[in-house]
Amino acid sequence: IEMYIGKTGKKLFLLFCWLFCILVVAAFADVVAGTFNGYAPDGATIEANGAVATTSMIFIGEAVFLGMILRYGRLNKWVNTVIAILMLVAAVALGMKFPMYLTQTTWHYIVFAYVFIACVVPVWALLQPRDYLNSYLLIFMIAAAVIGVFVSNPDVNLAAFTGFSVDGQMLFPILFVTIACGAVSRFHSLVSSGTASKQIKNEKDMLPVSYGAMIMESMLAVIALICVASFAGGEAANAGLVTQPQIFAGAIANFLEAVGLPWNLTFTLINLAVSAFALTSLDSVARIGRLSFQELFLDAEDDGRELTPTRKLLTNTYFSTALTLVLSLVLARIGYAEIWPLFGSANQLLSVLALVACAVYLRKTSRKSRMLYIPMVFMMAVTFTALSMTIYTLGTQFMTTGLSLGMSLQLVFAVLLLALGLVVAVQGIRALRGKPVEVPVFEEQELEAEEA
Repeated sequence: IEMYIGKTGKKLFLLFCWLFCILVVAAFADVVAGTFNGYAPDGATIEANGAVATTSMIFIGEAVFLGMILRYGRLNKWVNTVIAILMLVAAVALGMKFPMYLTQTTWHYIVFAYVFIACVVPVWALLQPRDYLNSYLLIFMIAAAVIGVFVSNPDVNLAAFTGFSVDGQMLFPILFVTIACGAVSRFHSLVSSGTASKQIKNEKDMLPVSYGAMIMESMLAVIALICVASFAGGEAANAGLVTQPQIFAGAIANFLEAVGLPWNLTFTLINLAVSAFALTSLDSVARIGRLSFQELFLDAEDDGRELTPTRKLLTNTYFSTALTLVLSLVLARIGYAEIWPLFGSANQLLSVLALVACAVYLRKTSRKSRMLYIPMVFMMAVTFTALSMTIYTLGTQFMTTGLSLGMSLQLVFAVLLLALGLVVAVQGIRALRGKPVEVPVFEEQELEAEEA
């Protein structure tokens, strides 16, 4: 973006990314703390959550050990796989044997402390090996869910169509900012730059990894829809399943009972998989937030030695991580739930900015870019409409009855995100209309090497 759109576009894009990451970290931290919360509202202990909490903590310690093995052991990949699976089984067994009971508030602080460490240590030391362990758990979850759906053949009691307007929300654009993962690779455009690129040994592996992940997420979305539909008659509330992870885990546990698996065991394992997925997203997005904040105060020509004391502080890894996480923690504690409705719009707006940046790069380097124009324009219409509707609704309410603190923050975030998105998009389109430029020498060398 800095090279082909300009420094201002880059700064605004990074500011947008940072605000977006604060929102997501606050939300996912609360989700993780909720799945670890060992106490029900009546004070009773929740064994499944306690087991998930213990297993996840063991996971973190095992990940560090596995990272050392992967980095320095130089073992055969099948040996590494066996070691990872044995670690996974041991963590689950110990977690179910020794559940850990702490309050959700306590888990908030523990989770944020873990995320701080995950953000500042090298990718290979914690994030990559923990994701490696989690991948087997997630594969098990999806495979078990698919088998359960086909064996149990659950009834889907949702109406196919209820109207173009539901609870004051219009089908357009709400449908297109609700369906996100597996539909438009928005947040993934940041992950691919900040973390995935550091874990890929061969560039040829990027297509099956990235596209394959999107297909898997699409499958997971369909499974989630079936889970919700199977509880359409109020069965979840009757079973005491309140949170989204509980509803998802409870539905799959119901499906797998038809296979003969114990409900409690399956419920705990699926809860563990959900928390692992959320924790993986959490440390990744927190790291990207830290990188976005640091790069906000850096230019391409900076080498780090000529920075002023203020810029040195703002680009310091520990300071930028702490600031990002403190703001996220504050947001999580004062009520992120009222701001969460912005996630869909902000998330999909990120896809617009990524598509614009890619289109500009391809156009400026005399490559084909027209295949990006239709999704780019469509997602612009979707996200700008969704944010404008949100601002109008909240603004009207503010002028008449006033807003709570959470809703006021939602209005402020909506205005900031819309303004930043519009400016970056306009700058990108202007650059897109410019003439192509010669491919820089270093890119020509890379292309020649690739062809060779």
